[in-house]
Amino acid sequence: MTLSVVRLQPLEQEAEDSGTAALWRAVDPKFLTLFDWSPETGVLFFPADHPLLGTPLCRVKGCVQTSVARQLCSGCRLRWKEAGKPPLEEFATMDRGNWRQVGVEDCSVSGCQRPFSSWRRPLCSTHLAQLKRRDVTLEEFLTLDDVVALSAFGPCEVAACHRYRDGLSPYCHAHRERWRSAVTRGLNENDEERWRRTTAPVSANNEVSLRGLPDRVVAEILYGVQARTNEGLHTTQFLLRTLTNRLRELELPSLTAVDPAHVSRGTRGLCSSMVTLVSRFGLTPEGERTKDVWNGAAFGHAGRVGFTAIHQPWLRAAAKEWAYFSLPQRRGNVISSIQDILSALALLSESLRLQREDHGDDIRALSRRDITAFTNRLAFLQHSRNISVHRRVRVVRYVRTHLARMRSLGLTRPGQPLHGLPDDFAILAEDIPDDPEDTEAGKDLPAEVMRQICEQLPSLVGQARNGNENRVAVELLIDTGRRPQEICQLRWDCLKQDADGQHVLIYDNYKANRHGRRLPISRATAGVITGQQELIRADFPSTPTDRLMLLPTRVANPHGRKPITPGWLSGRHREWIRSLPEFLVPTRVQMDGLPVTKMMPFDKSKIFPYAYRHTYCQRHADAGVAVDVLRALMDHRSLDTTQAYYRVTEQRRREAVDRVTEMQFDRHGKRIWRQAKELLDSEHARRAVGEVAVPYGVCTEPSNVAAGGHDCPVRFRCVGCGHFRTDVSYLPDLEAYLADLLRNRERIAAALDADDWAKAEAMPSDEEIRRVRRLIKRVKDGLDDLDASQRAEVEEAVSVVRRGRQSVLLGMPRVRQPLPDLRPERPL
Repeated sequence: MTLSVVRLQPLEQEAEDSGTAALWRAVDPKFLTLFDWSPETGVLFFPADHPLLGTPLCRVKGCVQTSVARQLCSGCRLRWKEAGKPPLEEFATMDRGNWRQVGVEDCSVSGCQRPFSSWRRPLCSTHLAQLKRRDVTLEEFLTLDDVVALSAFGPCEVAACHRYRDGLSPYCHAHRERWRSAVTRGLNENDEERWRRTTAPVSANNEVSLRGLPDRVVAEILYGVQARTNEGLHTTQFLLRTLTNRLRELELPSLTAVDPAHVSRGTRGLCSSMVTLVSRFGLTPEGERTKDVWNGAAFGHAGRVGFTAIHQPWLRAAAKEWAYFSLPQRRGNVISSIQDILSALALLSESLRLQREDHGDDIRALSRRDITAFTNRLAFLQHSRNISVHRRVRVVRYVRTHLARMRSLGLTRPGQPLHGLPDDFAILAEDIPDDPEDTEAGKDLPAEVMRQICEQLPSLVGQARNGNENRVAVELLIDTGRRPQEICQLRWDCLKQDADGQHVLIYDNYKANRHGRRLPISRATAGVITGQQELIRADFPSTPTDRLMLLPTRVANPHGRKPITPGWLSGRHREWIRSLPEFLVPTRVQMDGLPVTKMMPFDKSKIFPYAYRHTYCQRHADAGVAVDVLRALMDHRSLDTTQAYYRVTEQRRREAVDRVTEMQFDRHGKRIWRQAKELLDSEHARRAVGEVAVPYGVCTEPSNVAAGGHDCPVRFRCVGCGHFRTDVSYLPDLEAYLADLLRNRERIAAALDADDWAKAEAMPSDEEIRRVRRLIKRVKDGLDDLDASQRAEVEEAVSVVRRGRQSVLLGMPRVRQPLPDLRPERPL
């Protein structure tokens, strides 16, 4: 069919609109050839066979419509249902007969420029009247010599329409009928001009008309579709047609002016995507620097940085200068961290605005009094629960640090935003509130919770999209203790082997900007990675492995080069945890004045991806891994950072001591029974000031306590001393000590170069060995008397007590606890 010509403004005439001209230049002409695009017609013809732009055609033989469901068009699908839903292969080969078709073609008379009347009568209205008068067949009519081609009546005057009129009416047949219907609904001649501008075109199949839209909007749509295609996003003609029809109705000068609330819900995703891509076009750091809201894409980051909450011009300008210098220096979630600091400065700005007559605009009038007013306001906000105590501490620290940073950047010099800022307008160290006492040991999860999570891992695969990637990501988080971003960004070839054949994980520490880190992993974890590698290689066979991700997203990622994001992983993980049954853990409660253990539900809000990193660290700390080795495993630069992951607070340690002290034994292996109140009032006081740690228990002998455990009157023969006691938490140490005694006895007995008296003095006595054996047996018998829940509770208490215990090195062996077996079904 011949299309009417639309008078789009030529590119050379748009010099005055540099933004529009730049957008036109950014659209690749080769890309436009996919749509048979020409500025004269202004219509996009979507290719049916393109993986990101096409919609498959209907399977029925002879049908030229695009499919919508079961690979059938809407009409054929209806007929398939009416036919009793025969097999699709059989239905697709059936003769279409005189089924209705859509669209308009030219008159069948050669050279006639007028549109035909219908598919059954493919002649224009004039030639159709001639045919009826002559009473001949269509084939005979087309061969008559006096049947001549006719010139067109002209294009339809609806701005978006590309069809020609079929008579003296200013509209094509379809729009003539639409206008009649509109008049019936109450429109009049005064509304006709706007109706011509805003009414939708009569589109068919894969057509999307951009006619009637402002030239800038046309350029933005073409650039947006190109950018979406380059990013691997699927764009359908159905959604784009709906969006362009709505844009005509809104009559906006630019796509970026669209309010998402003013478009249909189905097209909001497409509209938002195109607005984002168009907004990024032409961005530069210099151009964003002067705005009050920065697009992070100009600085290589996702998200936006807003300064609108900072009221004072001088403080806002200084914040912009600081942010501009700080952005390239930060790693990790850069935009979020920058915005967090700006929020702290916004609280300072709000305090100045509310508590000063000049609202803080006069920088020279500021003083120490304003700082005091600010810290008092934060205390008020915390007391009224508008901010947390953690937030209050963080805000004061941020403001103190970054006011000093702004001064160090030279922003107080003449001509700079902070010129004239008094020296006493600064937060002192004593202005910072004390950190709230942490009541938990990091954010680690109990072993019972981790076992239940691991048992439920197969249910992750059942999720709709990225199910297997989701499961593999969670398994690797649990097994390796890496940060979520580090797991999401793993490359396909992240698994290597050391020279001794042991597996290592190659990952990038984005937070510390340390790349190519190597982490030893188990054979089972390597098997998880290998299985995922095989699946991804099969899904993306044409992508080179050095450009392939281990955990690629299944959305807009035809080549497997884009990974899942930490935000997406966190959201799916949260949904999965909420869908699981309650996690029951043994919990110490008071009943009738006595401590008892109950199986209570664990708070699911504490189960999030980063908690697995804390749990990984805690698990190895409980097993006795040296802190310097643990620092290397966690890839921390400072030991203080590592220790913060598994520190045991006094409250939690006290609870654990209560549990293990209930299973105390004296040197004879006799159980020491005490009331709960006595434990609370005496045991903890003695633990603090009246006892000292010895290799496999505690000693209360005064002189030895005063000497810090280095002045034992009986030379560390603890099992023969009435001041010694032990509990179940020292069982690994007792067993190691017994093995050491037996080993020493054999070694001394075999010595040839020692005198008999020296051998006798050094030889461990049979009585000491018997005492240690009896003590070990009594402790184990006490554990065997417990039921499963009580034993699990004691084991958890033992791990808490041991992780907070200082090592005692008096020539005795050090014992490392084994890692808890969270997944017994997997091989090592």
